[in-house]
Amino acid sequence: MRRDYFTVDIHHDTDDGIPAIRIAYEGPPGELRDRLTTTAETTPEAGDIDVTFRRQAATNDGVLALTERMTGEFIFEVTAAVKDVERLVEAAQNGDTDGQYEVRVTDSDGKSLVYDKRTLLVYGHDGSLLREESLIPGSVEL
Repeated sequence: MRRDYFTVDIHHDTDDGIPAIRIAYEGPPGELRDRLTTTAETTPEAGDIDVTFRRQAATNDGVLALTERMTGEFIFEVTAAVKDVERLVEAAQNGDTDGQYEVRVTDSDGKSLVYDKRTLLVYGHDGSLLREESLIPGSVEL
């Protein structure tokens, strides 16, 4: 799927105190739902997906991606601002949410999936994991 089918809003300061990544899909109807639906005709649970962010060299943007945890297959990617991701990570680390943040994906029909997440891996443009800039719960071993 094309990145320009998506828009992203990253909120570090929300009414309920949980930082949020809100992604809206504006591409062909049904395409996102097909991508999110497994062979069992179910959508993935929060534990089935990973959220990563890869900085791009010489820009203030990066690529935010949702991937299938078991296979590593990309579900989709969207361009996001580095500063917005940094503020989300900081808010999740320093807030009362114990590192929790929310990912809300809304399709072109207005239907949303919401994932409560605690891990967000941030990578440099060269592919190296930036541990200090990531959300990594203490129980996760990399």
